Amino acid sequence: MNPYEYRRNLPHILPPGETVFVTFRLAGSLPEAVLEQLREEYHGEAATEEASYVRQKRYFGKFDALLDGSAHGPTWLQLPAIEQLVADALHFFDGRAYSLICYCVMPNHVHLVATLLEAGVPMLRALQSVKAHTAREANRLLKRTGQFWHRESYDHVVRYAAEMRNIIAYTLENPVRAGVADTWQQWPLSYWAG
Repeated sequence: MNPYEYRRNLPHILPPGETVFVTFRLAGSLPEAVLEQLREEYHGEAATEEASYVRQKRYFGKFDALLDGSAHGPTWLQLPAIEQLVADALHFFDGRAYSLICYCVMPNHVHLVATLLEAGVPMLRALQSVKAHTAREANRLLKRTGQFWHRESYDHVVRYAAEMRNIIAYTLENPVRAGVADTWQQWPLSYWAG
């Protein structure tokens, strides 16, 4: 098995040396009916390579806007002990699997931008470890059992410098777009190595 590629519902390719934008969310943070509607819209559109990129961005934008609304499911990541647990786990792999560029921990999801190291822990294993460790510890803190994170993450390889600037801004400005902060600097769980 290639440690840089895997597939669930979507193909995931996380090659060393590339910069990636990753989003992962809490289990149950979006209703299945809404996700199914988004999938139908996505698969119902034309699939040329250029149209596919535009379609993917539109799909992710709708998906992320729904998460920002926090209208469904748990919002455990807004609890200080759990948000710090996640931030610490993201920093743990800085220099081991990736060079951390920025992240934002929202009440029900996380955005991460990082450049994958040529040598070191493959990003797939780092993400599995981050999610497993934080799930175990968060469930302990919450005195609960069961699935904490949604099994599949969204990832995107950053293609060029302008896209990198847009993705960093998108990540950091998430609390502002969601209406929970006036500036990204006010959000306690925004980080930028910048």
